[in-house]
Amino acid sequence: MSMIRDLRAAVRPALRRTRATSNYDNTRDPSVSSAVIDCAVYRDGRRVSDHCSPAEAMKRVRAEGGFAWIGLHEPTEREFAGIAQEFGLHPLAVEDAVQAHQRPKLERYDDSLFTVFKTIHYVEHAELTATSEVVETGEVMCFTGRNFIVTVRHGGQGSLRALRHRLQEDPELLAKGPSAVLHAIADQVVDGYLAVADAVQDDIDEVEIDVFSAASSRRGGDAGRIYQLKREVLEFKRAVSPLLRPMQLLSERPMRVVDPDIQKYFRDVADHLARVNEQVLAFDDLLNSILQANLAQATVAQNEDMRKITSWAAIFAVPTMIAGIYGMNFDYMPELRWKFGYPAVLVVTVSICFVIHRGFKRNGWL
Repeated sequence: MSMIRDLRAAVRPALRRTRATSNYDNTRDPSVSSAVIDCAVYRDGRRVSDHCSPAEAMKRVRAEGGFAWIGLHEPTEREFAGIAQEFGLHPLAVEDAVQAHQRPKLERYDDSLFTVFKTIHYVEHAELTATSEVVETGEVMCFTGRNFIVTVRHGGQGSLRALRHRLQEDPELLAKGPSAVLHAIADQVVDGYLAVADAVQDDIDEVEIDVFSAASSRRGGDAGRIYQLKREVLEFKRAVSPLLRPMQLLSERPMRVVDPDIQKYFRDVADHLARVNEQVLAFDDLLNSILQANLAQATVAQNEDMRKITSWAAIFAVPTMIAGIYGMNFDYMPELRWKFGYPAVLVVTVSICFVIHRGFKRNGWL
């Protein structure tokens, strides 16, 4: 994972330059940060400006009304400083947005909200192994005010470009303001959780079938795969569980920056999130049970092996004991000079071994 992060850090400046070139003409407006993916002003649910800087967008909003939506991807502290000053963002929230790796949360600063979402992406794999990466996480952070919303994205997943286009096709909803965008982001993140939960369920079902199959013991067990899947589910849980309280607040507590009509929609998102949380908790409990079953199977297999080893050791102890007695080289021993002594000893030895083997077989030890 560290190698992947280093690679992303190395290619990020080039990617930013490409994105900036495709969305803006930086030679015309050098104040536009290379971290800005898109910046637009919306009035009455329709996009009314293109190719503008955040400062220009906010100037138009103050003069003509509407709201500004600025989208950024992995901004540095220097790149974000001007935007934070323009929109009056709290320094603590700005620090969290720049550093990333934050816990999902909702914080209120004066007339703005700071919301952190963890995005989850399911990593496709041909076969689940003890080193498979099942889920990949990213972050979307939202600064929501009365006339602006600033989204900061970290990681390669969770792009908001398609969401922006979809909202622009629904002017009636977008006319509700920045809170409509915040709801759409929350809804997209939680819908992603639902899709990942279904995919993880398939992986768990596969592992469960393998653990209880006859071939499991011959493969040497599935503890490594189960433990890796459990770790990935734990990462999933860290994204879902902390978000329950923020969604509950957005759906129940009146807030000045959240339109009352949009607040009703947050209830649906909260319900979906609660369902995903229940699934993730069930995944954790189920994997614990599967791991315990796998360890129990390994213990049973070891006991069976020990039974077989003990049984054969007991069988071979008979000829070893008899050979040891007759190997002591005494002159006077029973049947030592008898013509049929040697065959008789062999017959007796084989008979005793056969009786012992049959007894172990009957008791299930062999």
